[in-house]
Amino acid sequence: MKKHLLYLIPLRFISVCLVISSCGGGAEEENAEKKMDTMIDSSNVTIGVGGKVFIIPSPIQTAILIQKSGAQYDKVMLNSPDKVNSYSTRFQKCLNLGIYGADLGYTTLYDQSQDALMYFKATNTLANDLGLSNAFDKSLIERFQKNIGKKDSILVLVSSAYRASNDFLKNNERNEEAALIVAGGWIETLQFAINIMRSKSNEDVKRRIAEQKSTLNNLIALISTYQGKEEYAELLVKLNDLKSEYDKVEYKYIYSQPVTDEVNKSTTITSKSEITISPENIQIIGDKISAIRSLIIA
Repeated sequence: MKKHLLYLIPLRFISVCLVISSCGGGAEEENAEKKMDTMIDSSNVTIGVGGKVFIIPSPIQTAILIQKSGAQYDKVMLNSPDKVNSYSTRFQKCLNLGIYGADLGYTTLYDQSQDALMYFKATNTLANDLGLSNAFDKSLIERFQKNIGKKDSILVLVSSAYRASNDFLKNNERNEEAALIVAGGWIETLQFAINIMRSKSNEDVKRRIAEQKSTLNNLIALISTYQGKEEYAELLVKLNDLKSEYDKVEYKYIYSQPVTDEVNKSTTITSKSEITISPENIQIIGDKISAIRSLIIA
């Protein structure tokens, strides 16, 4: 059966900028902020492979949650951009493009412009190596440098690059690469969440970690479609090892019909979720995700 990439935003962690129509201020920025809450819940990564559809919640959900938690910027937990040229295979490059993309999003959202520039260059390098040069025209880095310190402008530039990357992957049915990029971004943002919990407990972040149980199952199913390839073996072993700990986490989603206010033209989500995840679960999940990440960035 023909494979179709239905919709991919590989580094959705940073695509808060998709709701920003310009770099100006005033009403447009205000309107963008109003749209953000809706996008947090609605933006997902959906990949179709071999007639099957895999849905992975957007990392932007975790990104915004991290900011709201009040966590301080921590450069130490990012993958060094100096390592970008050490990744030689397409497998490594795709996974690390996802990781660097998450790091780029993290630095941008925290308004760390100089660090963001370094991660922008790293993602540019890997994108070019993977034949995604159409996503990064020659003037893009120059424009990025000129807009250092202008957070909204940088977000728009990054958005432009990854929309082009998204379109290229979608139109060329490069599903395997798309899956690896998504996996890398998911692994990195889960690591961010774990690190926050280790430094300061936060109920919303804890819930988000628990919610990744179903996401992990989808990710394993997606990656398993390529398990015949040797380089996938160790990654799948480690993902399944992570799953063994997530199996101990109790997560239940209780659907309830949304309440619509016709007068104010608003809809309130009333569905709830119940979780049971212990500090020991979080510690072990953190150790296992660190091992997976170490395998990828080594």
